Amino acid sequence: MPYAHPALTGVSNRLLDALPDAERARLLGRFDAVDLAFGQCLLQPGGRLDDVYFPLGGYVSLMLPLALPRGGALEVGLIGNEGMWGIDAALGAHTSPLRVVVQGGGTALRMASHRFRQEMDASLALRQLLNGYIVVSLRQLAQAAACIHSHLVEGRLARCLLMTQDRAHADNFHLTHETLAYLLGVRRVGVTVAASALQQRKLIAYHRGHIAILDRVGLKVAACECYAADLRSYASHLH
Repeated sequence: MPYAHPALTGVSNRLLDALPDAERARLLGRFDAVDLAFGQCLLQPGGRLDDVYFPLGGYVSLMLPLALPRGGALEVGLIGNEGMWGIDAALGAHTSPLRVVVQGGGTALRMASHRFRQEMDASLALRQLLNGYIVVSLRQLAQAAACIHSHLVEGRLARCLLMTQDRAHADNFHLTHETLAYLLGVRRVGVTVAASALQQRKLIAYHRGHIAILDRVGLKVAACECYAADLRSYASHLH
């Protein structure tokens, strides 16, 4: 479906919005708009990177499978309308070790990877923008690695919930204990204890996987400093 259909009124992608107006208008005409459904798997580990996605209303989780005996997976990225998924494909990669799952349903702009590489070759502004996004992504990966080893589960959970709220553009969303355990790389009991602590402080309400953010300011205080560091990194390289 074309980009400018009525269902997309009022939504945008912040990364694309940073392009010069003429360049943005030209590029938008070359995307297809697709609907992303909650729980949809966009890529299995080892799968081909055929497309790039710029989320508008939805958001996707990038999961790295863990080797046995631990098993499971660890979230290494959460992408909403602040960014894109498929930067490695844009740089020439053909496969990925990640599992990519839609955590929040919504619309995204999609383009075949080979066509997007052609757009990058033709546009200095797009290349410069994506170079900045790569810098931000690498810094956030480093921040996440430090966070896992240095911060308590409660602070990391608060950060995770704030990141999800930012991408969901809503105070209410769905995340089960099992999913949160994967996202944080901890056992479910650790999530239960941390979520109970946040709920007792009336920062969130949690019931059967439904999360409501009650006090965003208080949740930011409870979050580890990695949340603020990620925001500063984005602001310093992408305007």
